[in-house]
Amino acid sequence: MVTKQGLSNLTVIPFRDIFLPNLRRKPDQNYKKSRRTRKNEKNPYDQTRNPQGIIQMGLAENQLSLDLVESWLSENQDVAGFKSNGESIFRELELFQDYHGLPAFKKALVQFMAEIRGNKVSFDPKKIVLTAGATSANETLVFCLAKAGDTILIPTPYYPGFDRDLKWRTGAEIVPIHCTSSNDFKITARALQQAYQEAQNCNLKVKGVLVTNPSNPLGTTMTRAELDLLMDFIVEKQIHLVCDEIYSGNVFGSPNYTSIVEVLSKYEKAEVWDRVHVVYSLSKDLGLPGFRVGAIYTNNGSIIAAATKMSSFGLVSSQTQYFLSMLLSDKKFTRNYISENKKRLEKRHASLISGLQNAGISCLKSNAGLFSWVDMRHLLSSSTFEAEMELWDKIVYDVKLNISPGSSCHCSEPGWFRVCFANMAEETLEIAIRRIKAFVDVGIYGSVCLM
Repeated sequence: MVTKQGLSNLTVIPFRDIFLPNLRRKPDQNYKKSRRTRKNEKNPYDQTRNPQGIIQMGLAENQLSLDLVESWLSENQDVAGFKSNGESIFRELELFQDYHGLPAFKKALVQFMAEIRGNKVSFDPKKIVLTAGATSANETLVFCLAKAGDTILIPTPYYPGFDRDLKWRTGAEIVPIHCTSSNDFKITARALQQAYQEAQNCNLKVKGVLVTNPSNPLGTTMTRAELDLLMDFIVEKQIHLVCDEIYSGNVFGSPNYTSIVEVLSKYEKAEVWDRVHVVYSLSKDLGLPGFRVGAIYTNNGSIIAAATKMSSFGLVSSQTQYFLSMLLSDKKFTRNYISENKKRLEKRHASLISGLQNAGISCLKSNAGLFSWVDMRHLLSSSTFEAEMELWDKIVYDVKLNISPGSSCHCSEPGWFRVCFANMAEETLEIAIRRIKAFVDVGIYGSVCLM
């Protein structure tokens, strides 16, 4: 863990200690699924070339508003050509840049972060560390907060990639905070205490709690009561809180979104002030995952110093920073994009929910994200995870829809699935809905005629 003495007290973990335990580890429960997924990639749906291929509904990408970015780019071609006032700035950008990041980009980024949160909070560009995507940001924070063998608590269901991002190289462990459908998977004080006690029973030192808000895979925003509960818990246990807020600009319905930064404002003079950290990215809100732009925001000076040095292993290119600084500084564009993107997400979400309801399938009520948490428990042959995988096999290979089973998200109840809706054309979603309805109509053991 980073101390106030800065980097001098950081524990250096030997290379072999980080990697060899993972190399010796048996394949996890998702190995079989990942091998199938690679096979599925060889048979992707295409409206013309492969109309009976597998439709990708397991990828949380936002492709609904890329035309807005493309339109801005066509009107600002000098930016793409690395020109300023008609003069080339290529040489300036191609030279090595300080890994603290371009000041113009950091300023534009924190202003955008505030704007998508309704300007109810503000961010200091001096407290932000740029990383190559949210994956790098989360891993960097765990390196800063925990030693190999220490533990992070995460509420279930959670993004399956955390098993890779937080554990593989850091040597840290994850202990789940088990949430259930009985209260729409909300975090409770009892669940927090049980997870903490479970870690202690295993002689694991808990260093923090990590949550995604809005939630991946639930597509819900955390209530103020839940955020207050988390703050009380980390104050009591003297641990850290990491809030992954990469979907904060994808809230399209009520209740309104509350950032942990808004809650933290009343703790400014408290000791917990520097133990709450935010992860952000432009991958979901702007639909630019290929640009690899992420960030850590924290009041903790020691973590800023350590994470900034670590960011040299995953820098954001100067060209990317320049382009995005110009894009995000255009307030007319950002204002229109935020508004229009929410409208499109709301409409697409409604199309999926309506189609599934017509097929007799319900979903957890949600208001954010690029996916829905779909309840298919009534389609299971038995209330087991084996039955869930049997149903998943049927949906992937017969119905030709690649969705994510709840077990991959560590859900404690079999029969839930994450279904993405923003990474495809409207026509493709309509075909997917027709396929799932045909499947439900004939039953799990029937033969599906693909649409």
